[in-house]
Amino acid sequence: MHAFDLNLRHLRALSAIAARGSMSAAAETVSLSQPALTQGLAKLERQLGVALFERHPDGMRATPEGAMLADRAGAALGHLAAGVRGPARGARGFARPELLMTATQLRAFLALADAGSFVGAAGDTGLSQPALHRAVRDLEQLCATPLAERRGRGVALTSAGRHLARGVRLAAREIAAAMVDIDPAAGPRGARIVVGAMPLCRAMILPRVLARFAREMPGANVEVVEGSWRELVDPLRDGIIDLMIGALRDEAPVDLNQATLIVDQLVVIGRAGHPLAGRRDVPLAALAEMSWIVGQRGTPLRRHWEAMFAGHALPAAPIECGSVMTVRGVLGESDFLTLLSPDQVALEIDAGILTTIDYSLVGGKRAIGVTTRTGWRATAAQGRFVTLVEQVAAEARLSKN
Repeated sequence: MHAFDLNLRHLRALSAIAARGSMSAAAETVSLSQPALTQGLAKLERQLGVALFERHPDGMRATPEGAMLADRAGAALGHLAAGVRGPARGARGFARPELLMTATQLRAFLALADAGSFVGAAGDTGLSQPALHRAVRDLEQLCATPLAERRGRGVALTSAGRHLARGVRLAAREIAAAMVDIDPAAGPRGARIVVGAMPLCRAMILPRVLARFAREMPGANVEVVEGSWRELVDPLRDGIIDLMIGALRDEAPVDLNQATLIVDQLVVIGRAGHPLAGRRDVPLAALAEMSWIVGQRGTPLRRHWEAMFAGHALPAAPIECGSVMTVRGVLGESDFLTLLSPDQVALEIDAGILTTIDYSLVGGKRAIGVTTRTGWRATAAQGRFVTLVEQVAAEARLSKN
């Protein structure tokens, strides 16, 4: 079942029912008739297979599942409201358009945003193209601003459309998280985690975590999306991925939270037969005469390399590359040098293909950790995954001491 298979208006009413303690009072608050609200609540309970409220002579009290769903639904509404407050919001739109949006409209709009065309969105949702056009047009009227524009044979979102799409995705993730946690009888079935994996964590942390998590929750699904921080941060913000593991920024952006797991020490790496291999206390001048493979501009790895030669002319760096696999291959076939964690090339070092160059690097420490959206609340399965990440990182710290 998709998050938007649930009626948004009925989800919005849950907080009112919990706060007012009766269907009649809640119906007035959400501008629904009492019979309509009663039927809507009954449908939600049938769809989810649990009671959301306890009925008592003196009123209604939310069950733990009902309280959790009401809380998640409120957060989803907050994401929609933030999505509506886009950079190009029309002045004559409705005061709170997020209260008037329907699940059908949002599902259609999100499908269009993902597919990039009405044809693709129709195939993904089973809705007709006229129905999709109508849904997007209705959303544009609610927001009083264009959300999509034609680009050749496809469709591109406007700035306001991209902003709204982020809010819709995050709202869907909140509702989906509630749906997973609301059915404990299903165990891990339906649990889904999307992890953004930056280079270092793929060698040090993630493989062990995935193996342990699969043993504990064999029915859960984990998708690993590899990339650099720059490639992963927008999908994280959009709710496409749940968390990132890898090198942290020096200062976390205001909309992201960072939690340090380990502190990694960079070293100079070259091939085993490199002219500087085996020498003791290699001077900086000798390193400056070599050609280097460096990270892209603006990355922490690039900044560490530049700081290493602070006050001196930077050596030649004809290759900029963020792929550790590619870097390992080039190092093994040339006299290039690079800065890496020894854990990233441990197999090659053990095999005698690569080696560390004996240079006392001042600084060169990187904080490796977990990055999440501010306000992100994990499902039970996601929370267990994060706990395993922390445990594996703690074991890695102990092994190095």
